[in-house]
Amino acid sequence: MAYDEKLAERIRKRLGKRAGVTEKKMFGGIGFMLHGNMCCGVHGQAMIVRIDPEKTDQTLGERHTRAFDLTGRAMKDWILVAPDGLSNDAALAKWVRAGADYAATLPGKK
Repeated sequence: MAYDEKLAERIRKRLGKRAGVTEKKMFGGIGFMLHGNMCCGVHGQAMIVRIDPEKTDQTLGERHTRAFDLTGRAMKDWILVAPDGLSNDAALAKWVRAGADYAATLPGKK
């Protein structure tokens, strides 16, 4: 599955030169890691965002979101944001910040 390279570039720019950010091909798309923990990525045309599992239900109540589910079992701390929910820089920034903020609370991986 191809992924939206333009969306990946927008995320890349938003993450900027933040220390500890790396990229990894995954899920047929690309993931952006913060100290080894996925914070966000691109799957097809949608953005993957890793969030606090305790905020999943609340977050899924927001427009343009759905559970990230590749296997029939949704991952409690990962959501997908549809392209319509990323139409401007402020919307993208909100989701990048949410993913990066949560990943920053996790112990780093090597």
